[in-house]
Amino acid sequence: GPVIGGWYHVLDRLVPGTTRVAAFQKMLLDQAGFAPCFLGSFLAVAGALNGLSLEENWGKIKRDYTDALITNYYIWPAVQVANFYFVPLNYRLAVVQCVAIVWNAYLSWKANQL
Repeated sequence: GPVIGGWYHVLDRLVPGTTRVAAFQKMLLDQAGFAPCFLGSFLAVAGALNGLSLEENWGKIKRDYTDALITNYYIWPAVQVANFYFVPLNYRLAVVQCVAIVWNAYLSWKANQL
């Protein structure tokens, strides 16, 4: 939560406004910068917490990362454009967390596949 909330504040400083163009620009920054880094970090931490060795974890990340990132791009761009366009900054995190319940279930399933 705090990381994403902070990220939204950064996005609002980088791209001020709530026009459609601004919402689209924020979504592009979010999906090009934050999403790939967050996803890689999540998979690495999940693997480490599952007791995988460094080599096993790296192999699992290489196997799962692309598929998870593509799935991310099916879900999050539309959510984020709507979020950045319609939702005031102080409520964006709550909107994202509602969608993240399903997303995190998917990531947990992905991270725990053998």
